Amino acid sequence: MVKTIAIVIAVLVVVPLAAILIFAATKPDTFRVQRATSIKAPPEKIFPLIADFHGWGAWSPYEKLDPAMKRTFSGAASGKGAVYEWDSDGKAGKGRMEITDAPAPSKVTIKLDFFKPFEAHNIAEFTLEPRGDTTDLTWAMYGPSLYIAKVMGVFFNMDRMIGTDFETGLANLKARAEG
Repeated sequence: MVKTIAIVIAVLVVVPLAAILIFAATKPDTFRVQRATSIKAPPEKIFPLIADFHGWGAWSPYEKLDPAMKRTFSGAASGKGAVYEWDSDGKAGKGRMEITDAPAPSKVTIKLDFFKPFEAHNIAEFTLEPRGDTTDLTWAMYGPSLYIAKVMGVFFNMDRMIGTDFETGLANLKARAEG
């Protein structure tokens, strides 16, 4: 009887777990999260808000995760070569961003490295496209999807989670640039 119960429990635990792990393995090896907005301002007004890490506190939703976060700026003051590192005991974790390309006023490309609470290496891009008296601004992040991220993706919609933050940041940028 005990043996039968143990077998039933093992089947009830192992089979669903194996199915989840196999399903996760079928997920794509890369990911991309992207959101866009239209801002009633020229790219020349928006670009400096993105290309200067010193100003991100005014619009980035990630800056508000931990008010006690330690911030370090190095490299160029803004644009290509600007570096921003953060370290937090809270939700912000630890990481580093470096602007690797910034052809003004059309694009800012950032090498984004997370070290805590998990390691990840991604690219973030802001693309600014003028459309008459407005600018279409797109915020995207993409990179490899490691197996653990694929497993997490079975339970959490990463596009929705990160995308919501991007939507907040874009709304903040819009208010700042149009204000």
